[in-house]
Amino acid sequence: MLEDAVRDGYTLSTDRGRLDRALLHGFLREAYWSRGIPRAVLERAIDHSLCFGLYRGAQQVGFARVVTDQATFAYLADVFVLEAHRGRGLATWMVERILAHEALQGLRRFLLATRDAHAVYRRCGFAALSSPDRLMEILRPHAYETPP
Repeated sequence: MLEDAVRDGYTLSTDRGRLDRALLHGFLREAYWSRGIPRAVLERAIDHSLCFGLYRGAQQVGFARVVTDQATFAYLADVFVLEAHRGRGLATWMVERILAHEALQGLRRFLLATRDAHAVYRRCGFAALSSPDRLMEILRPHAYETPP
């Protein structure tokens, strides 16, 4: 997807210059998966990811980013649609368009983590891990908290 995708007055774009970074930080610092994320950390994450902004006119109303080597692996992160724009199938459409992006074709593994949006991702082809015993993690749930 080099060109913007358009649906029902919404535009999905990979144009990094359009991103409303203040809006992104405002949302993501409150989201359960990134609570307290410092602006500088988010800026670094954006700068080193393939980013997708969802817009209604000039206003950004959604976002997603993909951490990837664009050859073998991708991790979908920070997917959201602002509450006022939910219920229109935009998250599913956004993920479908992301999965169709030319830089993300032929990957061996595409991962994501979610607490409550399993149905959205299932509609796009994601499933529970086939071999959860093979994956490991280092989890630092309090990484963004300042020590007392």
